[in-house]
Amino acid sequence: MSGAGPGPGAAAADGAGLIGVAGGARADLEAIQEITGPGAAVALEERTDTSRITALVGAAPSEDLTRFPSLRWVHSTAAGVDGWLRPGVLPAQVMLTSAAGNGAIPLAEHALMLMLMLSRDAPRWARAQQRHDWERRTHGELAGARLGIIGYGNSGKDLARKALACHMQVAALRRRGSAGHDGEVTLHHGDEGLRELLRTSDMLVVTAPLTAGTAGMIGAEQIALMPQGACLVVISRGGIVDETALVDALRSGHLGGAGIDAHAQEPLPASSPLWDAPGAIVTPHNAATTPGTAERGRAILLENVDRWRRGAPLWNEVDRAAGY
Repeated sequence: MSGAGPGPGAAAADGAGLIGVAGGARADLEAIQEITGPGAAVALEERTDTSRITALVGAAPSEDLTRFPSLRWVHSTAAGVDGWLRPGVLPAQVMLTSAAGNGAIPLAEHALMLMLMLSRDAPRWARAQQRHDWERRTHGELAGARLGIIGYGNSGKDLARKALACHMQVAALRRRGSAGHDGEVTLHHGDEGLRELLRTSDMLVVTAPLTAGTAGMIGAEQIALMPQGACLVVISRGGIVDETALVDALRSGHLGGAGIDAHAQEPLPASSPLWDAPGAIVTPHNAATTPGTAERGRAILLENVDRWRRGAPLWNEVDRAAGY
């Protein structure tokens, strides 16, 4: 887990503040109260006086934070925090932490599944099965293919390990640092690094968070740089890839396929051309919906509650400038 600077936990440590528990964290109220001690954590919906609440866990970005004049910490039970970082949502003095890393394993597994399905055109077998048609054919494999990963965080690194086990050549684009290597993974950085990754990837997987810097970063110009017949997979957030440009590239045959789990508008409207685009596999932002994701998120939440109680640095503090 990423660390944080010294957290504002003193308010909780001296007994002056309360932790408000809401939304996705409500089921863990008893476990939180075991950590904080009697009366230090309360269910938000049962609290009419919110003036003493210094920490809020499990709430949604739609929560009116003006109700909490003493608020100093918000914990998101989701890994993605783009909703919290919209202008006017989070006061400047409030620290934000997240469940970053909780879904890295299933997200990487889902990306690998989509890559395998695309390389073999697995939907064609499903259609043949529905027809009871014994249709044997030559298909692709991942071994030797070049994988490009946009976003070398928790999910990107886990996917890289899985892809190397499948004998793929792996490169990744990261926001910080410079070009180089992480073991067998070639690292790229900056605009030229992105262009190089696009030009040299048979499979391109987007694992980056949605930020001001990543929104719309893959459009028609970038897709045109990809090799003829390459495949594009999105497992992190919609809005990073221009879906109109993606559909156009699938229809023209420039892209050989796409696996999309995260969409610009969710639920994906029935009228979206992505549903019927040639070579597209659509899943309903379902990649990380596993018991393991929930359990890892719960562990991060409870650890941070304990750290807040002790006045210790919190896990997964969000860098507002970076957007994650």
